Amino acid sequence: MTLADSSAAPAILFSRIDRLGVLVAALAMSGAVSPFVSFRANRIVPGTAIGFPAALPAWELWIISAILLAATIIALIKAPPRFRLLISFAALLALALAIGDAAQMATPSGDTISRTSPGTGFWLWMLAFTLMASDAVARLSLKPWPRIGLLVAVAAALGLLLWSGHWSDLSVLREYANRAKDFWREAGTHLVLALGSLVAATAIGLPIGILCHRVPKVRAGILNTLNAMQTIPSIALFGLLIAPLAWIAANVPGAAALGIAGIGIAPAMIALFLYSLLPVVANTVVGLDGVPEAANEAARGMGMTDRQRLFSVELPLAFPVILTAIRIVLVQNIGLATVAALIGGGGFGVFVFQGVGQQAMDLVLLGAVPTVALAFAAGIVLDAAVELVSIGGRT
Repeated sequence: MTLADSSAAPAILFSRIDRLGVLVAALAMSGAVSPFVSFRANRIVPGTAIGFPAALPAWELWIISAILLAATIIALIKAPPRFRLLISFAALLALALAIGDAAQMATPSGDTISRTSPGTGFWLWMLAFTLMASDAVARLSLKPWPRIGLLVAVAAALGLLLWSGHWSDLSVLREYANRAKDFWREAGTHLVLALGSLVAATAIGLPIGILCHRVPKVRAGILNTLNAMQTIPSIALFGLLIAPLAWIAANVPGAAALGIAGIGIAPAMIALFLYSLLPVVANTVVGLDGVPEAANEAARGMGMTDRQRLFSVELPLAFPVILTAIRIVLVQNIGLATVAALIGGGGFGVFVFQGVGQQAMDLVLLGAVPTVALAFAAGIVLDAAVELVSIGGRT
């Protein structure tokens, strides 16, 4: 072997290593040496960390370990994206099954008060292979419908695991079992806050955006005002609304009967509405500004009035950009609605802040996990919708 060949060998080896895979492998190896589950005799005592080797029966330990090791190795090399996606999903499914089995193994028979929670190792592994799966989906450049189909398949798998009771010994599911009625009530409130503020912002923001497009003199003042509103922290804005809404409830006849009050859903809805205005107005302006002049000239040549051009030409062509704003607002509001619990607005934040106050991480997860899942699903569906609308507009 010549000197040139020996120096080229490390370069060839390095070129076959996937850069993101190095991070995935590092996370996976960190997960392997971290506690897989934590067992507590009840909610208030400190937990006992249980490592991965002691968390599962020997036969299952070997199978799950082989899958996770294979996924880690595949992450490191530049394998085809489809194969990377399949092996990452296999690893995530193996982890989902393993955590349920580990909870069943750690929980004494007939015990109803102990708590078995996923440990640091489980979360590190989940992060690693979720990152690997997301990267594979991005590299595949899937069309909108396959992306939605993939989301439905993942949701169906999670639903099947929940329905089967395989995770019923996990502490977060035990918290849900104790609060099922409250959970679905707060889920409804969370959706009302997120969707209601979105609908109101769209209904009011679209005309304001059209005004800014048609009357350039008012554009800077309106957008600067909305920009300034975005700089106010969410908790501060919720607090600022308490006094004026309390005054309205006390002094305006019928206001209290409509649900207006200093605390509760009213200030939360108004705050989310105010945060939602800027993306809707700004994207409406950008979308209308981006309408080709040739399209407007052709519409004028056909004898269309300004109103007809707006609704038949300009808004349809600007709709993909406006829909992008709706996606941004919905994902943003799903997250911000969690903070509304601080002023009695309800939503999943009720469980998050109760859990923080009680130092009960399982209760925090009961509110945080569905919030993240909702935001993630909304982002994927609306991203696909934007792409479908854009494709339809080009055809």
